[in-house]
Amino acid sequence: MTPAPRVRIQADDFDVGIEVDALRGPAVGAVAAFCGTVRERGAPADAAAAIHAETSALELEHYPGMTERAIESMIDAAHARFDIQAARVVHRIGVLAPSAKIVLVVVSSAHRSPAFAACEFLMDYLKTQAPFWKKEHRPDGRAEWVDARVADDAALQRWGLVSANAVVPAPAP
Repeated sequence: MTPAPRVRIQADDFDVGIEVDALRGPAVGAVAAFCGTVRERGAPADAAAAIHAETSALELEHYPGMTERAIESMIDAAHARFDIQAARVVHRIGVLAPSAKIVLVVVSSAHRSPAFAACEFLMDYLKTQAPFWKKEHRPDGRAEWVDARVADDAALQRWGLVSANAVVPAPAP
């Protein structure tokens, strides 16, 4: 029997329970999971501004093959850093509505601490290093590509890694 792939990129939704159960086993004491969803942007404090800031859909694109290899490398890095037994990443592509599931990271280990740490490590790594492109669609028909966020680069730095997307501040005069 062929083992389930560690990385899946797909347009279809996924079942978190099935993915978590797939990583359970007799030596597993902990399974940690993170499920990210598409969120609407825009605070209702200023209704006019919120109309222009809302996200009516998020569109994700990737390079088939390249994206899977990059995420496989991330999982290898998690195995090297943490005492984990297995990890799985499921990431969706295509046009997704607000509240749709977009990404799932599941990690199993003998104990909860390495499972939590590896799960967080993988998410931080995914946010900065995985070759995905995101476009936010607005209710008024406008759409714009989402830039890398400085906060995501800072999260990756906690692990002693520097993002290739990092914004480097200008040197002080």
